[in-house]
Amino acid sequence: MGEGVDSGHTQRLTFTPTLSLEGRGGKEKDRPVVKLTINNRDVEAQEGQTILDVLKAEGVKVPTLCHVKNLVPTGACRMCVVELEGARGLVPACAYPINNGMKIQTHSARVIKARKTIIELLLSNHPDDCLYCVRNTNCELQTLAEQHGVRDRRYTGVKNNHHVDASSPSVVRDPAKCILCGRCVRVCEEIQNVACIDFIGRGADTVIGTTFNEGLNTSTCINCGQCVVACPTGALHEQSHIKEVVAALDDPGKVVVCQHAPSISVTLAEEFGMKPGVDVDGIMTAALRRMGFDRVFDTSFSADLTIMEEGSELVHRLTKGGKIPMMTSCSPGWIKYVEQFYPEFRENVSSCKSPQQMLGAVIKSYFAENQKINPKEIYSVSIMPCTAKKFEAERPEMARNGIPDVDAVLTTRELAQLIRLRGVDMMALDPEGPDTPFGTRSTAGKIFGASGGVMEAALRSAYFLITGEELSDLNVKAVRGFDGIKEAKVDIKGTTVGVAVASGLENAKTIMEQLRNGRDDLHFIEIMTCPGGCICGGGQPHTHNPEAARNRMKALYKLDRDEKLRTSHSNAGIQRLYKEFLGEPLGHKSHELLHTHYVDRTDVN
Repeated sequence: MGEGVDSGHTQRLTFTPTLSLEGRGGKEKDRPVVKLTINNRDVEAQEGQTILDVLKAEGVKVPTLCHVKNLVPTGACRMCVVELEGARGLVPACAYPINNGMKIQTHSARVIKARKTIIELLLSNHPDDCLYCVRNTNCELQTLAEQHGVRDRRYTGVKNNHHVDASSPSVVRDPAKCILCGRCVRVCEEIQNVACIDFIGRGADTVIGTTFNEGLNTSTCINCGQCVVACPTGALHEQSHIKEVVAALDDPGKVVVCQHAPSISVTLAEEFGMKPGVDVDGIMTAALRRMGFDRVFDTSFSADLTIMEEGSELVHRLTKGGKIPMMTSCSPGWIKYVEQFYPEFRENVSSCKSPQQMLGAVIKSYFAENQKINPKEIYSVSIMPCTAKKFEAERPEMARNGIPDVDAVLTTRELAQLIRLRGVDMMALDPEGPDTPFGTRSTAGKIFGASGGVMEAALRSAYFLITGEELSDLNVKAVRGFDGIKEAKVDIKGTTVGVAVASGLENAKTIMEQLRNGRDDLHFIEIMTCPGGCICGGGQPHTHNPEAARNRMKALYKLDRDEKLRTSHSNAGIQRLYKEFLGEPLGHKSHELLHTHYVDRTDVN
């Protein structure tokens, strides 16, 4: 139980723990000890662990390709094989449980030869276009080949010759580069509960694709990009907007503006070899100006704007009637998921546009009017952790008079590529601040990047909107962290508000099924498409290190702890925007620019 004390009243938060992303096997310290020998060294571990679990804990690295952390292992690729004394053959470390007395060799001559042979067979029909591949120098297959000294072609097969599927606005499939590891299939089905791709065909004709092997655009794909993050090769990558952005930057007739999402500044550093969680906000702003962007805005500002609209909408629904529970609308993959699988709950989703689209809308209205610029001359770029933002920017609902709110979306990975392309040395820059009028942000807007951040920011402002008072303890810790589902009951001066937070759509499904079956004690629900939130989005740096995600989240909450402006409603820039242009939350102008509607997409199922 966590508690936060307001002005003479107690804000009781009853925390209900559920599935954690940290692990699914229970507390290791409660399990019996198992003694075994690894590479002639005696070690102790806990019963129920796999050989791979123990090897990682002991600092012994073995390669994997099909393995997905926290999912039941398949042992399909055999890259993690080890030599087990007494076994008839090599065994897969990811799928083999430990037992007392085991004697394991992880890098014997026999093991290394087996792994090398697997790599050679995978390369036998793989395209030889590494120089042109988006994953060049960041490809797991390429890395394994280098680590195992594969320098000659011992096996020659018929090269893969599949057509590239570029039909999706967010994700490109290149089946010729697929090695059939199955990671994308498992993430899509078991973590995201979408299952838009699967193994198709039999034997040597097996491929991974959609139903009837048609385009992703006709499938149930929600554009989240978690398959891209999971893919070890260039078989899946984002639909790049770099060419269009460069053309706009080089066009003297365009006013090119950009916005960057809350999580970008604490993840971009990893693309340049810095430690995960390093905040490069000011340096990134300087780099964007060096590349030619005329204005650099912070999407955390419009996250504050979202809270004002969404918080007011929640209060309106609670006090004057409306669909309850209200669900957040910031995550476009989640929106498409609702439209496809739970269309009866569309009215429960907040009508607010996402922070990306809100800022895009005010840039091409308020900013354009203020600067006396024709909106058609503004080229608006958003830098996002999410491939689904590309899909969102192209939705017909996200345009006014034929002018889109946002013209192009770059992922974190694409931003790093653009920085290198334009010859900007990140290490040589001094930090700079963002441009007004969309540069001032609260830390409530900044923590949108982590699962639970939207909920915490909303509760801080909802409390103020309901009571007229500030929470004296703004840390709503019950909704923080990597648990897949987090729940709390918030008592606001006698009004009990039930809230829930879910990240990863398999966890969202759990809550949605409860609602479908009659659960009625929740009033506000935050859903993030990607496990852990935007810090682990489909457009973030390729890494499978859980510690990197933890450090990104810690960095956001450190900013929230150390800075003074911590509530969206206290943001002077937001107050000015309402005073000079929008009028009031949920007003006519706000509804025209900042709110949207959703569609029924069940015809794709």
